[in-house]
Amino acid sequence: MSTPESVLDVVPVMPVVVIDDLASAVPLAKALVAGGLPAIELTLRTPVALDALRAIAAEVPDILLGAGTITTPAQAAAAVEAGARFLVSPGLTPDLLAAMVDTGVPFLPGTSTVSEVMRVLEAGLTEMKFFPAEAAGGTPYLKSVAGPLPQARFCPTGGISPASAPTYLALPNVGCVGGSWITPADAVAAGDWERISKLAAEAAALR
Repeated sequence: MSTPESVLDVVPVMPVVVIDDLASAVPLAKALVAGGLPAIELTLRTPVALDALRAIAAEVPDILLGAGTITTPAQAAAAVEAGARFLVSPGLTPDLLAAMVDTGVPFLPGTSTVSEVMRVLEAGLTEMKFFPAEAAGGTPYLKSVAGPLPQARFCPTGGISPASAPTYLALPNVGCVGGSWITPADAVAAGDWERISKLAAEAAALR
């Protein structure tokens, strides 16, 4: 899949994935594509995450491969070297912003306050992550932000469920939501790719 003009418009729910076992990376990615969600935010929370990015990049070309939980400039560079085609951070610092810009790939910097949103807009970016979405104010917060800052678009992530996702997706400043429920740990550990494809199909239908 070619890199889209906007990461926010590829899928309604961006699967937020933690890989503990490298052997599960490729079949999990294939299960998401089979279910109609050809995108993944693979978080850099485990020792095998970079190897998992490499494996998916090599074997699942039909998926838009992203790396999440980017917290340092070194991680940004390493993730792109491993094959990530977009980056997602939980927050933002000046050094991290500069490093993500330098990679040349799209990225969603994490924001949770109006000042942080304004800082991202000042950098010439309009697309960002809203994290932790539920804890930071949820849909009422995003509705309030849309008034003074209508140009900002978000991927809310954190505490969102299949029940609450449609409420977020109905907002004009939300392009997609991040969801970890699509790849539950027990299904991944069991290699239940059929279940994950089913959850992906249900999420794909939320748009």
